[in-house]
Amino acid sequence: MRSEPVRTVSAAELAVLLGAAPAGGQPLYRGLADALRERVADGSMAVGVRLPAERALAEELRLSRVTVSAAYRELREAGWASARHGSGTFVAMPSGPPAWGSMVGSPVDGVIDLVNAAPAAAPELREAYLDAVDELPRFMPQHGYHPGGLTTLRAAIAGHYTRRGRPTTTDQILVTGGAGDATEVVFEALVEAGDRVLIEHPTYPGAVESVQAAGGRPVPVPIDATDPDAFVAEVDRAARQSAPTVAYVMPDFSNPSGARATPEGRRRLAATLARHGVVTVVDEVAAEIVLDGPDDVEPFGVPVPESATVAIGSLSKTVWGGIRIGWVRAEAARTAQMAKIMARRQLSVSVLDQLAAVRLFAWHDRLVAQRRRDLRVQRDALAAAVDERLPGWSYVLPAGGAVPVVHVAGRYEFDGPRRRRAVEGPVPGAGPPVRHRPSVRRPSADAVHAAGVRIDRRRECPCHPGRVRRRRDVRDADAGRVTCRRVTEKYL
Repeated sequence: MRSEPVRTVSAAELAVLLGAAPAGGQPLYRGLADALRERVADGSMAVGVRLPAERALAEELRLSRVTVSAAYRELREAGWASARHGSGTFVAMPSGPPAWGSMVGSPVDGVIDLVNAAPAAAPELREAYLDAVDELPRFMPQHGYHPGGLTTLRAAIAGHYTRRGRPTTTDQILVTGGAGDATEVVFEALVEAGDRVLIEHPTYPGAVESVQAAGGRPVPVPIDATDPDAFVAEVDRAARQSAPTVAYVMPDFSNPSGARATPEGRRRLAATLARHGVVTVVDEVAAEIVLDGPDDVEPFGVPVPESATVAIGSLSKTVWGGIRIGWVRAEAARTAQMAKIMARRQLSVSVLDQLAAVRLFAWHDRLVAQRRRDLRVQRDALAAAVDERLPGWSYVLPAGGAVPVVHVAGRYEFDGPRRRRAVEGPVPGAGPPVRHRPSVRRPSADAVHAAGVRIDRRRECPCHPGRVRRRRDVRDADAGRVTCRRVTEKYL
């Protein structure tokens, strides 16, 4: 059992974090609870930090103690705080089901699925599998189980890291069934029950689930795509507050923010986490999807000891999500430990998939170049589609990755199941019901064009194609200027 110092935010510090008084229209205690919840969700307060005493906070905010007590109670009931008898109230993270829903979208009529940011398969995939089938007979007399991965594939992955400037040996590579599988194996190996894990906010929801499945407690740290290097200072603050053991970061084209650290920022982040004794799990799935800027950036973790970083990669973005090949790169002793965990979970990744992956790595440079060209075209078409069809939505063109984020106008698509949605996409968050500013991921220009058409059609009279409904149609209908009364009765 670890003994950790208790970290407390004072009433004065919390008042500064909360800023202006909550807007009217709701009870004061609920406005205060919402403001406190937002400060946890955006990473301003780390999980495990002790909140100030009710009386002290009430005096600082010039509220009644009853109001503060009710706000704390609401946070505890929702899972955003926990009370320890005689010790106070502490920041927590809800453990309920994730708010983002299915990771692969949902086939709902009338809803355009923009959840997935997965590109179509590379044309070379078929040839790679045909070659793998030809090679398979020499493995068939064996049992077919290779918990660490085929030696030929591990050598190909190690060679890829070495060419990128990160010398790697075969025994430092563990082959997994995709990046998600790699993430779960890594957290199972590194995280003990109750450990705090720093995560970017917003981040990939599957990583949050993996942290929680391993018994860890996610500590969200805000990241800004417009100033990614500021993340280093935020990480330093969160590490001092919460004493984490592990951090999960995406230094290249973070999902979903699109942030990419500068070379200097990467070095500072790696050094900062190592100084705090934190093992950094580096998600490099999108690292090679460079659409603008340099494509020869130094791999994360070069200036720190091997034991300080664990890298995760896969073929999902460069080749296809349907080929479930991922990997872990770590120091050899740690990889051996993870191989044992992997063997308990599923014995081995498919031999046929691994043989196909060996061939795909032989074509790596060509595949990556083609994927970059395709995504540039799609990204630019996407921007044009948003500008034309959805002029009220704003975005920043991503310099890489496959996940641009669009900030939408209005609230219609995020108000819950009672309101029919024209567009489905994840609301970025650091954990279960984390509310974030309205935004959705945009994987394809065709889908955005369809969304624009759908929104236009929702405003169109079904009996008079091309006619846009207006509120004054009620008056016009009464005056006999609209031939179809159903327009106002059914749709306004």
